[in-house]
Amino acid sequence: MTPQRSPVRIDRIATQDQPVISTARLSLRPLRRADMGLIELYAGDERVARNTSSIPHPLPPGAVDAFVTRIMAGEGDDTVWAMDATEAGMDELVGVVSLRAMDRDQAEIGYWVAPGVWNTGLASEAVGALMAANPDRSAQVFGTIMQDNPASARVLTNAGFDYIGDAETFCVARGAVVPTWTYIRQMA
Repeated sequence: MTPQRSPVRIDRIATQDQPVISTARLSLRPLRRADMGLIELYAGDERVARNTSSIPHPLPPGAVDAFVTRIMAGEGDDTVWAMDATEAGMDELVGVVSLRAMDRDQAEIGYWVAPGVWNTGLASEAVGALMAANPDRSAQVFGTIMQDNPASARVLTNAGFDYIGDAETFCVARGAVVPTWTYIRQMA
């Protein structure tokens, strides 16, 4: 009988030069395959998905694998960091924060955190650290928040963002258009 081998996954990794940003309780680091279980657990929570425009609920099979593979390969306009809280005695992933490149040296920030760490200041710490580092050297960063999520709006205002107006966006998890607030931070 011939011995069997496990399949070997060969992914293109383009995140090796992505900066790691440290805070008092977090390490913002590139995503890795080992994060998939916690991403699926937390992003699969309806409370998290309903506060984003792009996370479906329920998560379809393979969605997290496809997301992590795309991010690690450097495909798309977004750079994603895992909020790693192991130094604070918490999970190695308690959320994610991202910057999506736009034209004219602008970016859009996005983030979500696990419900178990809501109202702990971790999101504000992560967003503030990312803005201080400004790894893409953006001149302006935008953020969009669902109007029924004032805690997330406080994260942006705590990080120096200013409110600039109301808008709407389609939320995949809700299957509906929802009102949003738009914020901007001038980086220069």
